[in-house]
Amino acid sequence: MAERTKYTPGTFSWTDLSTTDQEGAKSFYGGLFGWDADDQPVGDGMTYSMMSIGGKPVAGISLQNEMQRQFGAPPAWNSYVTVESADDAANRAGKLSANVIAPPFDVMDVGRMAVIQDPQGAFFMVWEPKLHIGAGIVNQHGALSWNELATTDLDGSAEFYRELFGWDANPIEGMAFPYRVIQNGESSNGGMRPSQENEPTYWLVYFGTDDIDASLAKSDELGGTTLVGSMDIGMGKIAVLQDPQGAVFALFAGNFDD
Repeated sequence: MAERTKYTPGTFSWTDLSTTDQEGAKSFYGGLFGWDADDQPVGDGMTYSMMSIGGKPVAGISLQNEMQRQFGAPPAWNSYVTVESADDAANRAGKLSANVIAPPFDVMDVGRMAVIQDPQGAFFMVWEPKLHIGAGIVNQHGALSWNELATTDLDGSAEFYRELFGWDANPIEGMAFPYRVIQNGESSNGGMRPSQENEPTYWLVYFGTDDIDASLAKSDELGGTTLVGSMDIGMGKIAVLQDPQGAVFALFAGNFDD
């Protein structure tokens, strides 16, 4: 079990789901990963479901906001990157031709964040932690284990995030298709790959699993859809799924980093 009490700036530290059916999503992911839900009021009759394993937060689930509903945005998992200052990160992103969708704002007393769309179109969040550092557990069954960018411009994306967060995106040699591993300092911090035909530019969130075949069967039982079945990638196995509300996520089974 990889517990976390802090995150180095530039590290993926949290994920949450914006969905059209909060109770349905809680039931699906609770059944799939064994998550417990703690519904926390966030105003206007809304709640934010803090999902946990053994009392440690691993992800959040909430209803889509008004803007997402108005634009008919599909349910989606969101990727958060820890920064020292959300204001500085958002300002720098804007200067790098990103679209700052939601300028920096305080999330009560737990942190400060901004919503950004990179120049290629992928959405992500920057998170300046206060009381909430992010996930208390990563790299285990039911916990955040990887974040992967599908992009229409691999070189352009690599350069944008290098200038924004200081990431290096190092190519893996011998792959059947181009793939770059993101390095944040000395730590591997996700990957980048070219988007496939008709695939949007987006950040794909991976959760760990102890048994990928059992998780695929459980997802099917709970109403999920398998988009890409179990695939051996050498260091482990991956699969891509869609929950009953339509949000896409991935599974990883293999050797986890600490």
